[in-house]
Amino acid sequence: MSEHQHGYIHRKDDYLRRLRRIEGQARGLQRMVEEEQYCIDILTQVSAMTKALQAVSIGLVEEHLSHCVIDAARSSDAEAQEKITEAVDAISRLVKS
Repeated sequence: MSEHQHGYIHRKDDYLRRLRRIEGQARGLQRMVEEEQYCIDILTQVSAMTKALQAVSIGLVEEHLSHCVIDAARSSDAEAQEKITEAVDAISRLVKS
């Protein structure tokens, strides 16, 4: 039996590229604070980084629904319900953050 692959695997390089860019944004924010730059400029960059993380999150939710949930639904109702519950919980955490 083959091991289950997560839905995002076919876009893994894209996600890694995005996350590296976000990592660079975080380092840039640290540098801005170290250099005591204007607070509004720092907040603008925090907003940009937050939007980038949200874009990654939405992409992963979409991948989960399109692959993991659909695969589980094909397997059994119980597995489908488990994956849907996971997705709802994850979306709830994202909305609260």
